[in-house]
Parts: sequence; C-alpha cells; structure tokens
Amino acid sequence: MPATPAPLRILILGGTTEATALCQMLAGNSAFAPTLSLAGVTKNPALPTLPCRVGGFGGREGLLCWLRANRVQAIIDATHPFAATMSHTASLTARELGIPLLRLERPEWQATARDNWQYVPSIQAAAHTLADPAGLGKSPLTVFLTTGRKETRPFQAAPQHHYILRSIEAPAPAALPPKTTLITAKGPFDLAAELATFQHYDITHLVTKNSGGSSTFAKIEAARACNLPVIMINRPAVTTSQTVATAREAMTWLQHQGAATVRAV
Repeated sequence: MPATPAPLRILILGGTTEATALCQMLAGNSAFAPTLSLAGVTKNPALPTLPCRVGGFGGREGLLCWLRANRVQAIIDATHPFAATMSHTASLTARELGIPLLRLERPEWQATARDNWQYVPSIQAAAHTLADPAGLGKSPLTVFLTTGRKETRPFQAAPQHHYILRSIEAPAPAALPPKTTLITAKGPFDLAAELATFQHYDITHLVTKNSGGSSTFAKIEAARACNLPVIMINRPAVTTSQTVATAREAMTWLQHQGAATVRAV
C-alpha cells in the first residue's frame, strides 16, 4: 500500500471574509496543514479551528525565516485589498524562496449610472479634496468617514467639516479631526440601517475605500439612494502572479498545488 502523502503546508495571510471562508473549507482536511496569520489590528478576532498566529513577521527577513522554519509549500495572500505593504512583502519573499503564491482578493465595487463617485488615489488625496472647497458644494460638510481608525490624521487638514467616523475600535483621540462623532460598530450593515445613519446625521458626503465585497456595500447603496457624492479611494496596485476572487477558487488552486507536490516526490 502506498504511503499517505504528507499534507501541504500552507500559510494563509488573512484578515478578510474570504480568508475566513477558505479556513472553513480547509478545517479538518488532512490533505492540508494550514496556518492562518493575522496582523493583530483587531482585538479579539474570531479565530478558526486551525493553527493561527497573530502579529507581524518583522518585515521581509522575518517572513523569510518563518517560511523556512515552517517549511511552507504554498502561500495564500488573502489580506485586505489595501494591505499593500504585506502583499508586496509576501510576493517578493515567495519569489525569492520559489514558493507558489496566490492572491485571494474580492472584486472592486463598480459605479453605476446612478452613482456620483470622485476617484482619488489615496487617503491623503481624499483629505486634500475635502480641504479644497471648490466643487464640493456647501461648506462645512457632514462627512461619513469609513476609512478605518488608523488613517484619520490626514483629515485634520480639513477641520471645517463635521466627520461621522465609523470603525470597529476607537482611534487615538489625537489623530481625529476636531469635529468628529465616533460610531464603533462592525459590519455587515444592511441598507435600512445605513439609510437611517445617513438621515440621522444629515450626511452630505461619503468617504470610503474601494474594498469591495458585500458586508459594507450597503453604505454605497445608501449614498446612491440619497444621491450623495462619494469620494472613492482606489486600491493600491499589487503585483502578484495569479489572483482569484473566491475561496472556492483558492481551494481548487491548493488542490492543484498538493497534487503537483505529490508528483514531485
């Protein structure tokens, strides 16, 4: 009887719903030995029933050492679409070690004829747009800010506006614009709740990252229904050899990697 192949050793760089879905597919599958890595940005994250590590690797050298020490054979980069530094580090490191890497990334949101989006390349550009009163209508504005708790400081450059900041955890007070109302909440959010938020705070503009996915899409639908302008922050460019949009596609890729590893033995 032939020996049972050793499980494929996988590193999953997580923090997204797609990463969670993939972990659920892998849990209990003896053909794979996955480890989920989380950056540690969110306190008390929900962890799957498989090995996990929380915290950074210490840059490229730290990731190199970890991959070698754990004899990783495949990497799934399922980090947030705006986690460009980690994705870039993972891509360079995988290439250096000759480890196959797959990017698991949900598609971007796409504007419709009913949307009023102004595209900007960065958080800083969004803040600069708000700091310039030209073309923004009445001022001061009431801005629904959904860009995360760690990137609020640039908006101090436009202190005349009232910001409604929603984040999972509270940011440092010193990083906030002077007129900020904080909402601590975690998605998913439905359309009715988002419409109620827009109406309660008399929102005039939405600032958001083009994160994609369904869990926070209701704010886009609400802005569309209320005919409000959206300052949409484009995703950073990430160079990877191959990208898929769903956990199912990533699972198929891993099965191919496992089969290739067996053939190479």
